[in-house]
Amino acid sequence: MGTTKVNFRLPDDLVEKADVAAKVTHKNRTDIVKEALQEYFDEVEDDEAFKEAVVELYLDDQIGFEALKEFLGRQDAESIRASKTILNQGEALADKLADL
Repeated sequence: MGTTKVNFRLPDDLVEKADVAAKVTHKNRTDIVKEALQEYFDEVEDDEAFKEAVVELYLDDQIGFEALKEFLGRQDAESIRASKTILNQGEALADKLADL
């Protein structure tokens, strides 16, 4: 798995808490933030409304297949991709029929 360097701003109190947690657990700040994000994602991935929103983003071409797969798993993502393909083909056919 690759890594990407990101820069973002956090409130001072969160940075301070992350630093204290890092000292207590003998980890670095990055590890603390990664673990917190992973816990967040683990929680929201179980939320059906969140999953539905991710699918909508994919269907609206706002996220790619790989992002969809990360949140839904390979099998569900493949099913959604197949459904999207069928929907797109149906729309194209409807457009052709409308032109007749």
